[in-house]
Amino acid sequence: MTKQLKPVIQAKILLVEDDEDDYIITRSHLEDLTSFDSQLTWVTNSREGLQKLAEGNFDVCLLDYQLGAETGLSLLKQAVDSGISTPIIMLTGQPDKQLDLQALEYGAADFLVKSELSEARFARAIRYALSRREFELERLNRLRLEADNRSKDRFLAHLSHELRTPLSSILGYTELLLESDHTEDARPELNIILNNGKHLLSLLNDILDLSRITANKLELRPEPTSLRHLMLDIYTLLKVTAIDNGLELTINSLTPLPVLITVDGTRLRQVLINLIYNAIKFTDVGSISVDLWTQQDAAKEMLFFRITDTGVGIPQQQLKDIFAPFTQIEDYLTRKKGGAGLGLAISSELIQRMGGSIDVASEEGKGSVFTFSLDPGDITDTQRRPLSLELSLSNTAGAHNKLALTGEVLIVDDLADLRKLSAHWVQATGALVDFAENGAEAIARVKHKISSGSHYDLILMDLHMPDIDGREATVAIRQTGYQYPVVALTAAMAKGIRQQLTALGFNDVLSKPITKNQLYRVLRCYLTDNAASTDNSAADIQPLHFLVVEDDTEAAQLMQILLESLGVNTTLAHSAEECMRELALFNRFDRILLDLGLPDSDGLQLIERIEHNYPDNIVIVVSGQEHDVAVSGSAIVQQSLLKPITKQALNSLVLTCR
Repeated sequence: MTKQLKPVIQAKILLVEDDEDDYIITRSHLEDLTSFDSQLTWVTNSREGLQKLAEGNFDVCLLDYQLGAETGLSLLKQAVDSGISTPIIMLTGQPDKQLDLQALEYGAADFLVKSELSEARFARAIRYALSRREFELERLNRLRLEADNRSKDRFLAHLSHELRTPLSSILGYTELLLESDHTEDARPELNIILNNGKHLLSLLNDILDLSRITANKLELRPEPTSLRHLMLDIYTLLKVTAIDNGLELTINSLTPLPVLITVDGTRLRQVLINLIYNAIKFTDVGSISVDLWTQQDAAKEMLFFRITDTGVGIPQQQLKDIFAPFTQIEDYLTRKKGGAGLGLAISSELIQRMGGSIDVASEEGKGSVFTFSLDPGDITDTQRRPLSLELSLSNTAGAHNKLALTGEVLIVDDLADLRKLSAHWVQATGALVDFAENGAEAIARVKHKISSGSHYDLILMDLHMPDIDGREATVAIRQTGYQYPVVALTAAMAKGIRQQLTALGFNDVLSKPITKNQLYRVLRCYLTDNAASTDNSAADIQPLHFLVVEDDTEAAQLMQILLESLGVNTTLAHSAEECMRELALFNRFDRILLDLGLPDSDGLQLIERIEHNYPDNIVIVVSGQEHDVAVSGSAIVQQSLLKPITKQALNSLVLTCR
């Protein structure tokens, strides 16, 4: 049996030694080490030694303790202080325990006595030093990579802010003009501006998504999701675009579909919009059809989507690259369509993370077919129905009337355009508005209000301002005793930012560019709404619908009896998962009464899930002890009720909803 030879270790070694005889002896020792292929470089003084080490070309340095009038410790200390990572082995003529310890304290990798050197001892010291060198290089590379990633994250956050800020003005003011009665003649041009602004925003989001995917920072949040509501939303959104392009868009189910699936609905929506919009964009004549079905795949039942178009098609030689980032079809027609070539790459990555795969078949001039699958969760016992895209009462239940709000809002932003835009939307609800151009002015205005015995009902605080930014200003405002809501406005929505801002005293965060619906959701949560009481006929036509989330069956049933005696339709959920399933089916309730002590989830975590997926809801916390609403750090938590719940307390709650 042939004995397997150990691999020979390559090592570039620097010897700093002023004695030629010791140099010859050391070289001889190295030549005897058959497990090493050593390249030895010899210098005779500290100055040359430090210069060679600074070049960074050596794996190990052998350093003599006595270098003429100097000691090797001096060179060792200079090397370590200079950040040189090459491991240094100290050599000395006589054993000295104190010297040994001192060398190791200075940063030496090892300490060898020349007269006691054996082949094994020498080999072990060099092998250890090489291992230390490799470990140090890995550590430095890791630190460098982390620093590069932090720099990239800072750059992307800055880029996001710099682009989202002007986009806020472009989109916001265009929407304002479209709502005006004085711009009838300019509506086509305004719609072009609005669509192109939204396109720029989608490109920015694609770039940020790809960056998160590359850094492995993109997280999916699977939740119970109504497949019908998801497809109805997409159909409603893209049907108009298809019609404007002279195309027909149809969505069909080939098998009965599960009513609820467990996916990240936001990301699935992103994938479908991307693929269907691409089909519309690259089709001049004909139709786009979307087919859905379930199919057993190995041991798992999967959900399938197929998007078929009659468009320009994709050349066969380019199909293999279609899902690569920054790739577009090199064709005259497609070059005219624009885009950054990121959508398909991001969609492919998202689909893989959702447990599926994507494939494409195409023929030039005839069209393309994109087919993808995903894991819908456990749908074994889930109710199934053919897909229907007709609107029903459940889709319009609880729809909001026009807002009529009371209160005063302080808008803090260093950009006059954004202050003015936010003011338009706030004043349209009937609320009053005041302004501050920076953090210092905001602090002064809050103090003036307090000194006059008054207060702002809500502060909208931009985070990124010169001198005193939004964070510093909010901390200072809270120190004045101001206890009313403060909502952060930021273009840099990094992971964990909500928790950081809550700790500083913020109640909620809005991402720029802010939409009117986002802003109105916050205003509705924090300002008094007078609209419900002015339209009793609407309340009579459509009764209120509450969701009660309570694990105690008897307590839940009692609350249901009390609410229904007040004319409120009531749905019960006994766990966090049941709550999310009911929300998937109904999307919005007039109020959610939520017990914090649930068997399968912390109540505050459930509130965060509701806010992320269904932000148009208002939560009333139900607890056995006093609960500070501000503790949740959520804009959808409006108040708390202390158990046991009385009919009088529920009646007061019902009256505020009407």
